[in-house]
Amino acid sequence: MRDENFKIELKRSNMEQNSKMESNNQKLLKGTMILTISSVVVKVIGSLNWIILSRVMGGEGIGLYQMGFPIYLMAITISSAGIPVAISIITAERLAQKDYLGAQRVFHISLRLLLVTGIVFSASLFFGANWLIENHWIRDARAYYSIIALAPAVFFVTFLSSFRGYLQGWQIMTPTAASEIVEQLTRVVTMLFFAHLLMPYGLAYAAGGASMGAGVGAFCGLITLYWFYKRLKKKFQKEIAGQTRTFNREKAWSVIKRLVKLAIPVSLSSLMLPVVANLDLLIVPQRLEVAGFNVSEATEMFGYLTGMAVPLINLATILTASMAMSLVPAISESRVLNDVVGIKAKLKTAFSVTSIITIPCTIGLFILAEKIATMIYNAPHAAPAIQTMSTAIFMLGLHQVSTGILQGLGKTTIPVINMIIAAVCKVVLSWTLTAVPELGIKGAAWATVADIGVAALINVFFIYKYTGFCLPLGGVLKPFVAATVMGGAVYGVLTLTPSWGAWNILASMLVAVPIYTVALILVGGLHQKEAAELPVIGRRIIALGQKIGYYK
Repeated sequence: MRDENFKIELKRSNMEQNSKMESNNQKLLKGTMILTISSVVVKVIGSLNWIILSRVMGGEGIGLYQMGFPIYLMAITISSAGIPVAISIITAERLAQKDYLGAQRVFHISLRLLLVTGIVFSASLFFGANWLIENHWIRDARAYYSIIALAPAVFFVTFLSSFRGYLQGWQIMTPTAASEIVEQLTRVVTMLFFAHLLMPYGLAYAAGGASMGAGVGAFCGLITLYWFYKRLKKKFQKEIAGQTRTFNREKAWSVIKRLVKLAIPVSLSSLMLPVVANLDLLIVPQRLEVAGFNVSEATEMFGYLTGMAVPLINLATILTASMAMSLVPAISESRVLNDVVGIKAKLKTAFSVTSIITIPCTIGLFILAEKIATMIYNAPHAAPAIQTMSTAIFMLGLHQVSTGILQGLGKTTIPVINMIIAAVCKVVLSWTLTAVPELGIKGAAWATVADIGVAALINVFFIYKYTGFCLPLGGVLKPFVAATVMGGAVYGVLTLTPSWGAWNILASMLVAVPIYTVALILVGGLHQKEAAELPVIGRRIIALGQKIGYYK
């Protein structure tokens, strides 16, 4: 009788643990889906904005508007980049221990810290605008109004990053998503309004008016986050007031040291992206000339890679970028609770979703490269660069997710070191392969693929070292087999409908999604339990699996 009771209790305990794991995975995937949708909306609004703004101000006006942006981006990178991730990690740790007051204290300290840095860098940009022009950092003096108009945005962006990090630490992604959409929408409306209003006074004023959109957008994003913060505070007021366990009150300086220690590597990761882009600018055109291309051809090919292929790759990895953001607080929570099983469950879900989403994107873009290059860019000669770069989609998704995992584990320095190692490999390969006449720009593209791949694989190695979790081979092979079947179907549609023009791209996509889903189910790449965890589309996939007789 005692043995039977023990078995019943054990079974109940296992069921509760499995239920908790499923709930955590659903929360992770829900947060990912929310951030993905907001990212798509933000990009669509941004694309429409550039189309309209270019008609209002023309190429010269856009150039003046853009001149102040590198300085602005550098200012917000130094003043705030990395802080939201650091706040998210520490907040998640405190909440996992039910230390609500400790989480609030971290937020209040970070708020004061970013208030100071925001004011300093905002004032520096405003009062240093003349210095930047006089010392020829900015070549066109007419960009002065664009620079000073961007100064307030530095303060608001820096300040709101504290709210964003704190709310993400609660694993609530809706505030971030809502604030990003509000920020982008108000930014675009303000840009277009003031650019049109000030256009009669000259391009310099119109560009300055457009730059005002960044500050207005950031302010509205801050108001949105503050509303969510007050709502959250009211919701958990009883838990905060009724906190029974006593925790050591950490000194403010100790909290700041931890924030900075976690944030600096994340900031360096952000800075690595423009550094690598500048290395490409220095190396690729020069080595293309060595390969036998003239200056005009080298410039055109460089545009194919950086202006056409790379944006498509980034577009294909919106979901994994969002997942990386959701993973940071989720992994931090499990780590502080020593929940090894929970960490491995989240890793399995993250890597599984990464493979399922990015592998078909890789094969699809490879096959559709020429069609997409012609339809979107009117540049069919960009196809080789796009095809080569398409092989990086899976690796970029893997890199984004593995970086989020390592940051959640508190190992924020490791991804930066791996990026530096990968960047060295990229420089060597870019210098060597781009100068080969048979490769040309494809050599530079392969160097970029290697850069992303090396960083991703080293990240995965360290994840295995610290968690014991190994990327499952079957989790990669099964989506690859399903995506290959899908690729065959897409190629068939393109072959059968050559006269359809751009419409055969739409037709191939409509065929690709159901075929890939069915093939994935049939090869066992998506079990019913995993499908049930997917928000929005999970029920539809299960219904499809039941129709074909695979799911019971």
